[in-house]
Amino acid sequence: MQLFVVGVIAACLAAVAYGMSTVLRALGARRVAAAAAEEGKGITTDTGAPTISSTMSTFVDPAFILGTTMVVFGFAGGALAARFLPLFLSQTIVSANLVVTALLGTIILNIALHTREWVAIWLVVMSLCLLGVSSSHHTGGGEEVGFHWGLFLATVALCAFALVAVYNLGSAAGAIVGGAAAGLLFGIIAIAVRILDGVQPFDPVALLTDPAAWTIAAAGAVGFYIQTVALQLGAVNGVTAVLVVGETAGPSLVGVVFLEDTAKPGLGWLAILGFVGAVIGAVLVAWYGSVDPDHLGEAPPMKGGWRRGREEPEYSDPEKSEPGAFEAEAFEAEFRSGPGDPDSRDDDAGLRPDGSASGDRSVGSRDSRHN
Repeated sequence: MQLFVVGVIAACLAAVAYGMSTVLRALGARRVAAAAAEEGKGITTDTGAPTISSTMSTFVDPAFILGTTMVVFGFAGGALAARFLPLFLSQTIVSANLVVTALLGTIILNIALHTREWVAIWLVVMSLCLLGVSSSHHTGGGEEVGFHWGLFLATVALCAFALVAVYNLGSAAGAIVGGAAAGLLFGIIAIAVRILDGVQPFDPVALLTDPAAWTIAAAGAVGFYIQTVALQLGAVNGVTAVLVVGETAGPSLVGVVFLEDTAKPGLGWLAILGFVGAVIGAVLVAWYGSVDPDHLGEAPPMKGGWRRGREEPEYSDPEKSEPGAFEAEAFEAEFRSGPGDPDSRDDDAGLRPDGSASGDRSVGSRDSRHN
């Protein structure tokens, strides 16, 4: 019972650390994108994926470095929870970092949460409570060597797929696939920690030669990188939501099927209800948070209430209220003015529909328009 309580506390601490980490790293990605935009530098490839140089610049941002430090604390708490709790409980508690991310995002990233997001977030919280009530204190299984090797090979395949996907899909699809893949990789870490040899009693040779240890190293490095790219591509709440689905659903199913994780006698239905509710809540947050991510505040704000999408842009001239009117007028003006036209100005490309320059807004102004 004492180890069960220690595991629950460790999982809660991991959730807080991971939530803070996600917001701080998203802030670092946004600051790098804003700085590049002000300098007129491109940070995306032809497919819409971020360039490797922009990702490397994000890694050295002070906010991102602080967020990376929080990952270490989150990993430590998650590892303890994975050793002492059933995986469907430990991973679901850790997935509460979605709530931490959403709440901190409203403060640090100026992200407005509407009714639909709050309902989905509280659905996740209530589902976690159901899982906590129904979870058994028993853990076991995973001693077969073949299972260790199978987990390692599956991790290598998933890493290769994730890296190819985020750099070849569009921004929205790449963010969702990248977030889900990173979540699966983080979930694999929990499985590997659970079955790791050489921990108790401590045996460094057995520890280093266990394929589960190699799995932790590969999944941790690639998962961290893929999550960073996903945060560059998409909205932080949407990426985090699909991430927690991946890191909760995958390990939970593996734990029940292969590692002898169970619920309390007679409460299996409550565990299933809590698990399904947590996944549905996370998917809803991902669905509402995945609409045209806007790191630089150039798109209209998200609609409130239960509607999904962005508000219609407002134009000062009623005749230009139809979609595409401004673009058509700009194309016609460019077509009529030849290269030698003295009236054409190079800096006109940076003007917005309201006549203001694209580079005259501060980063804080852009952030206030974000989602």
